[in-house]
Parts: sequence; C-alpha cells; structure tokens
Amino acid sequence: MPGSEDNSPAIEVDGLTKRFGKTEALAGVSLNVPAGTVVGLLGPNGAGKTTTVRVLATLLRPDSGLVRVAGHDVRESPDAVRRAIGLTGQYAALDEFQSGRSNLAMIGRLAGLSRRAAHSRASELLDRFGLTDAAGRAVKTYSGGMRRRLDLAASLVGRPRILFLDEPTTGLDPHSRLVMRDVIRDHVAAGVTLLLTTQYLEEADQLADRIAVIDHGLVIAEGTPDELKATAGASYLAVTVSADSDPDTAADVLAALGTGPVSTGPGERQLRVLADGQPHLATRAVQVMARAGVYLDDCRISRPSLDDVFLILTGHQASQQEGAAGSAAKPARATTGASR
Repeated sequence: MPGSEDNSPAIEVDGLTKRFGKTEALAGVSLNVPAGTVVGLLGPNGAGKTTTVRVLATLLRPDSGLVRVAGHDVRESPDAVRRAIGLTGQYAALDEFQSGRSNLAMIGRLAGLSRRAAHSRASELLDRFGLTDAAGRAVKTYSGGMRRRLDLAASLVGRPRILFLDEPTTGLDPHSRLVMRDVIRDHVAAGVTLLLTTQYLEEADQLADRIAVIDHGLVIAEGTPDELKATAGASYLAVTVSADSDPDTAADVLAALGTGPVSTGPGERQLRVLADGQPHLATRAVQVMARAGVYLDDCRISRPSLDDVFLILTGHQASQQEGAAGSAAKPARATTGASR
C-alpha cells in the first residue's frame, strides 16, 4: 500500500500562490493529504479549486509556496510527479476519431505498459465503466455521459498512486455516479490517495475522510465531514404529533428529554428541541411518548448538512455558486480536528 512504509504525506502544500495578471487565483493555499485517504476540496465557482488541482498535476507552475506530490517538488521534478498521478479534469481529453478501446490502449502504451498489458487494462476498464458494447466505436459518437466515463477510465489506466478528480461525476446520470463512487472506494481500499473536487456535497460527505473548503484562493475550513457539520450548529429532535394526541403533552415530554425550550412549527403539531448529542434520543422519545399516551407521525434527529456548512462559510448554497467567488467578503479560516 502506498504510504505504508513512512508517514510522509502524499500531497503537501504550504503557502501556494498563483496569479493570472491582476487576478489572485490562489492566495496562500495550505493543504496536507495523508497517503491512502480521500480529501474533498469544496468551494464556490472561481474559488481556486481547479487552479489548485492543475498546479498539483504540474499543468500550471506555482508562483510561490511549497508544493510536493508523492514526495516530489512540482517545480523541480514534474516528470516524477506525473509518473505517480492520474488526473481527470472537468472536460474530456480524448481523441474523438479513435475508438474508446484505442484511446485507453494508447494511454496505456504512453504509461509504459506492453501492448498486451495495455489492451488488457483497456478491456478491464471498459467493462468496469459499462462501455464494452461501445468499445469499438469512435469517441465522437459517444454521448456526453459515455465520454465522461471514458475520461474517468483513462485516468486509471496507469494505476496511479495519487488520483486527482476534478468534478468527476459532473454530467453523469445517477447510476453512473454510483458506479464511479464504487470505483473510487475500490481504489482507496487498495491504497490510492484521492483529491476530489465535486459540486455534489453528498458525494463528498460519503467519500471523503476529510474536507477542505476553499474560497478566495484560501483554505478557510478543514476537518472530517462530521467535524465541519458540527460547526454549523446543534442537532434537533423533531417530532410530528398525531392528530389524536395532545401537542401540549408532547411538548412537556420533549422538554424533559431535550435541552432548552421546545419550539413549534411550521405546524402546531410539529415540535423540536435541541438533541445535545444524546445517544438513541429518537428511540427513547417514541417510547416515552407512548407511555404518556402520545403517538407520533414522525420522529427524527435533524442534523446540519454539508450544504449548511457551505452556506455559513461562503455565504451561499452549493447549488447557487454562479458568480459567488467575488460576491462574499473574505472569510476567516476555521480549522477543525488535527491541524497541520
């Protein structure tokens, strides 16, 4: 497994800056990715996510700062970095006039595989991504989702130790997104390190060991998904009282179970109270309510989501990112969990 012999990070970034003319794309990004882990990089459009990935993949030269990938400085040893990584960008980089199989086999040959091994790896990946039936067709005949899957397969041909996926599931149908998530899990289980940018926050929540939120060219928050969600506020026990039960009695029970005052709304039979991290509170609530003669139509723990975190940190929801990078005031950094 990569990274098993020492504790060196797979990706080490400290004070990374990058300007395009008068535009400061990266203003001092710092990031540490342990080997064999998944780190999700989230942020508004224009925040610096793709620029960061392109620097790490040696496609852009940094202006300043320390940037190491697989132990190699991206400026001093770009070829060594490229041999260790795989990259899928936001747009497919494929030869439209070659078949899907030929594209993957060609990439395999460029990665140093023998002809036989390259064709074997191409067949394996075409099957994994559900493209076997279209393997002999020119890529220009593929649908957008098929092209995206082929591009993802191309990034895996050389069995990279470190994988950069920049918006990997954009344009994929729900089934293909699930396939891609399974592929990611398989590769991480085999020791691959993954840096992932995505517009689907539930994807980052499910896949990432840690998440870094970037805005205005800076990492402004970092932690596990649960740590970040904890910064968005407390969890609530929310119940809906059945029509044949007394809401006032239910409110008294909730007041005894929870922390703080009981709130109502949006309907008078919908009540909630701070859960305060109590284990099995929903189960206990149902049991105590039943003993008090109160029956519920619904009972759940309402927890903050990553979208809540995104809204608090960046000033807008992840689904409404257009133009957001320049609209919010520059926020302060908030790091949770272990720091660098």
